[in-house]
Amino acid sequence: MARFLHLNSTADAEAEDPLSGITNIFDISVVFIVGLMMTLFSVYRIGDLVDPESQVTLVKTNANGLQEIIVKQGTEITAYELTGETLGGQGERLGTAYRLADGQIIYVPD
Repeated sequence: MARFLHLNSTADAEAEDPLSGITNIFDISVVFIVGLMMTLFSVYRIGDLVDPESQVTLVKTNANGLQEIIVKQGTEITAYELTGETLGGQGERLGTAYRLADGQIIYVPD
């Protein structure tokens, strides 16, 4: 009966580290996170946000309907909050904005 029962000797039990499997799980999770970040950067095309020479303009709307314009020029980032106030004054016409059927707004300078 003893020949069918395979018991580890005490020398084998001491050499095995119970936490060795956790390091493998940590390594796999780091590789997964890096892959996920690369995928998000490529899908949403947000690589320009980390480029120090790029210019990016974002319009953000929160749950209350308030909009904020975020402008990145080089390494400088400026945020402007939009209000519902109508302003008037003297100025010059810079162009025309058109809203397409799908909701996009296109600005055509004069």
